[in-house]
Amino acid sequence: MNPLKNYNTHMKNPKKNSEGQTRRDFIKNAAIASSFFIVPRHVLGGVGFTSPSDQLNLAAIGAGGKGASDIRNASVNGRERVVALCDVDFSGSAKASVERFPDAKLYADFRKMLDTEKDIDAVTISTPDHVHGPAAKYAMERGKHVYVQKPMTHNIKEARMLTEMARTQKVVTQMGNQGGSNPLLNLVQEWIDKDRIGKISKVEVWTNRPVWPQGGPFPKPEPSAKPSALDWDLWLGPAPEIPYTPGLAPFSWRGWWNYGTGALGDVGCHLIDIPFRTLGLHYPTDAECSVGSVYSQMWTPDYHPDGCPASSFISLNFAATPKSKSPINMTWSDGGIRPAHPDIIPADHDIGGANSANGVLIIGEKGIISTNINDSSPLMPKLYLNDGTQEFGPQTEPNDEPEYGHQRLWVDACKAGYGSTEHKGLTSSFDYAGPMTETVLMGNLAIRSYMLRKENAKGQMEFYGRKKLLWDGDNLRITNFEDANQFVTRTYRPGWEM
Repeated sequence: MNPLKNYNTHMKNPKKNSEGQTRRDFIKNAAIASSFFIVPRHVLGGVGFTSPSDQLNLAAIGAGGKGASDIRNASVNGRERVVALCDVDFSGSAKASVERFPDAKLYADFRKMLDTEKDIDAVTISTPDHVHGPAAKYAMERGKHVYVQKPMTHNIKEARMLTEMARTQKVVTQMGNQGGSNPLLNLVQEWIDKDRIGKISKVEVWTNRPVWPQGGPFPKPEPSAKPSALDWDLWLGPAPEIPYTPGLAPFSWRGWWNYGTGALGDVGCHLIDIPFRTLGLHYPTDAECSVGSVYSQMWTPDYHPDGCPASSFISLNFAATPKSKSPINMTWSDGGIRPAHPDIIPADHDIGGANSANGVLIIGEKGIISTNINDSSPLMPKLYLNDGTQEFGPQTEPNDEPEYGHQRLWVDACKAGYGSTEHKGLTSSFDYAGPMTETVLMGNLAIRSYMLRKENAKGQMEFYGRKKLLWDGDNLRITNFEDANQFVTRTYRPGWEM
């Protein structure tokens, strides 16, 4: 199955009861039947009033941190109804959501929430990465539309599974790489479509992440330090059972493979999105990497394979597409490593974003596009041509809607229905976000394979995964290094299987 193939099922009202009647139609008809007259709309709520029967019933899985802004933006200033909130700890940043939505019912376990609150139409999922897949699967199995923070999933197989499930269940989906809805992307697309920089064969992407602890030994458990309000077992979810470890929650989980996906899963979903989208890329054909490390007294790299390295450099190759017209090599570097400053870009100009800390260079035979369009640094795209031409996009925000309306557009599509014009117009539905997430996570598969060691004939441990990995994207397999395929998926704790 091709995850980019256009779906052809059109449903305006996907949520129906056994008699084919929508919940909203039922509410409307019941209200009319129980009244002797119809109350004028202006009497009910005045101009701009949204009837309860026209509201979407929303719930949040992960109500603190990024989850607080996701459910807030999805509610569209109260236009939609938030009926339930789920979080493993309501004593922290999730309190803001409780205060904003005081009528919402509170749950610790998303499974219990979804099985109890039958009228939920759609959920936002803003948990640590390792819970994205199980939560989205559980919700979609019950016919709920889902908005899932980036990365869409914790591993490649989960991304493929959810992409296909969204089509089967006919639910409206969106991944939380909100920079994908930035209108400035249209300018980058226009430059590429008009062949302004000529044939493109090279893309360079980089970041100053991680900005969290990463590359060292796993933190020590301290069961006695567990906050009383935290449900640690539910926080672990599909990950192996371990005692409470304060070095993980609420944020530093990002650098550990059982929970996070490192810099790639974080800002990579914003930055790689730009060339993946505008060049119409598909699965990479191969991947290889190198990673940074400190050295021990024995002059051997001191890697911690249960966590992401402090820095990495990854190379991905892509076949030609109708938009790129030639094979593309994309490099990714994190940990503060960035590419050289191109000669045609003045030395006093930042490349990518502010202070050249994060960015994308799309390099063609006639020039370069330099940009850093994401949700936190809406810097204008810049065009530099070999003949000295320079063109810059607008230097102000393209609109004043929170996160370019990324959540609101998803809500509108949920209300219009699967297959609607609004649905097809979403910038990161799973039909797009699935393959893009697989590409991002392919970098992590290369990193984890690079750090594999085994005992040789002399009883010494040696690295054996340091090779270019050939990827069969359609069949989800590395074809030249079998041990790497363990990282296509993960082992799930009983009760959390995908």
